[in-house]
Amino acid sequence: MKQSHVPTVRSYDPTNDLLFKFVFGREERKNITLQLINDILGRDGNDAFVDLQFHNTELSPDKQTEKLGRLDIFGILNDGSRIDIEMQVVNRRNMEKRTLFYWSHMYLHFDSLHTGDDYGTLKPAISINILRYSFLPQDNPHAAYILYNPETHHRLTSDLEIHFLEIPKYKDKPIQSMDRIEKWLAFFANKLDENQKEELAMKNTAIKDAMQASDRYIMDDDAYREYIARESAIWDYNSDLKANLAEGFKQGHEEGIKQGLKQGIQEGIQQGIQQGLQQGIQQGIQQGLAEGERTAQETIAIDMLRDNMDINKIMKYTSLSAEQIADLAKKL
Repeated sequence: MKQSHVPTVRSYDPTNDLLFKFVFGREERKNITLQLINDILGRDGNDAFVDLQFHNTELSPDKQTEKLGRLDIFGILNDGSRIDIEMQVVNRRNMEKRTLFYWSHMYLHFDSLHTGDDYGTLKPAISINILRYSFLPQDNPHAAYILYNPETHHRLTSDLEIHFLEIPKYKDKPIQSMDRIEKWLAFFANKLDENQKEELAMKNTAIKDAMQASDRYIMDDDAYREYIARESAIWDYNSDLKANLAEGFKQGHEEGIKQGLKQGIQEGIQQGIQQGLQQGIQQGIQQGLAEGERTAQETIAIDMLRDNMDINKIMKYTSLSAEQIADLAKKL
């Protein structure tokens, strides 16, 4: 690597995937990667992984028509377990499928199972996804997924293990009170001042080595140009995504207003017709009852007139006025 002739201090983002692969994907620095793995998986003592062999990260498809993929960092641990560490810098809205795709290839390929072999020869596969964006519906930045029965909580197998580390959910706290994962979150979040970085390096030698390797990478002119180009591409992608989302929201909002207005008018007309019918029926019933009662009273009054009864009695029993009774008498 060619060093710059003019010593300068360059800032960097540890989640840049090119920088990440340089720091964590090299044989000479596998102690850093092993410590990261053990800290995220919560392994220590006799349970800790002690060796890691890096392998080609390209996923070779079985057929020419199958998808070709490439893992960021792939290796085989001392117990034969497969490990894939992914640094995801942009949210392509497919993380669930993506991690399962990579996990399945890691589990089945890389000389894991040959024709005639027993299924017992399959080795556990572990995926660690470090995300520059928020992804899961929880506040805890670390999440681990395994295969188990949700009713009995029985774990079917330890062969599947998928971890997520969401950098934006990092919360600042005193370094002396940080746990193992929180220290790595502090490193990747890159929000510490120089004094805090020095304290963090003193608390975790693997993080100290990662800082030194990052400094060495970023001070190389050629590597720095690649770093800047990668960051620009990430920025462009996120900017385009935000613009597309904003345009989609605008179009959806406008279409929603039009559809809502149309539906509102239709529902208003329908509701008006229904209310009009109900009011008309009710008014018709009331008018019919009133008309029927008046007709009945007039019939009684006519019968009483024919019997030559006194008009005062007719008024009493029919509630008709003298004028109304006089009009009826003219019709006889």
